[in-house]
Amino acid sequence: MSSESSRKNIFDKIRLALTKSTPIPFPQTVGDEAQFHSSEKDLVLEFAEQFTSLLGKFIFCEDVIKLPLTVNGLCKQMDWQKIYCTEEKFAKHFPQALRTGDIINCDAGITSCELLISRTGSIVLSSNNSGRIASAYAPVHICIAYTSQVVYDIKDAFSILQKKYGDQLPSFITLATGPSRTADIEKTLVVGVHGPKEVYLILADDLV
Repeated sequence: MSSESSRKNIFDKIRLALTKSTPIPFPQTVGDEAQFHSSEKDLVLEFAEQFTSLLGKFIFCEDVIKLPLTVNGLCKQMDWQKIYCTEEKFAKHFPQALRTGDIINCDAGITSCELLISRTGSIVLSSNNSGRIASAYAPVHICIAYTSQVVYDIKDAFSILQKKYGDQLPSFITLATGPSRTADIEKTLVVGVHGPKEVYLILADDLV
């Protein structure tokens, strides 16, 4: 059979297939009903458990007023000398000597986030949270969030984002679930290959 005949047979089969509807293999997964139902656990507690199980480092700040002291205390404890932070609401709390605009040679990068997903321990980030590079290029990512940002599932998160931004969604939205890691090489888990080696989540309670 010539290559032209083979090609025609393939196209004929495709055309035939397109004329027949294919049943959905798992119809129960299609629709607006939630596929995962919130447990009885507190959302913050569940997020902390999931986040730390993925090698994330969780720090709870019981008072928003104490947040600058908590962040500075962490930097001092870890002896970080160069902090990359483009969000002035956080950067203003650091001495000028610690602030750097060099993302490549910094010790840690600080960002805000959009939301936190308790079911998976994921951080929802967008280009409005210090741009695209701050959470990916720094060797250590420090994310500052608030208890009011914790939701149960990704569906809840995207619903909130849609209401918040409408037709003006950020150009970049992503989920960060723990430090970067891969097991592609001989099935050995390696952390920090495609992104930060460590991820800290400082959660301040703004619901008190």
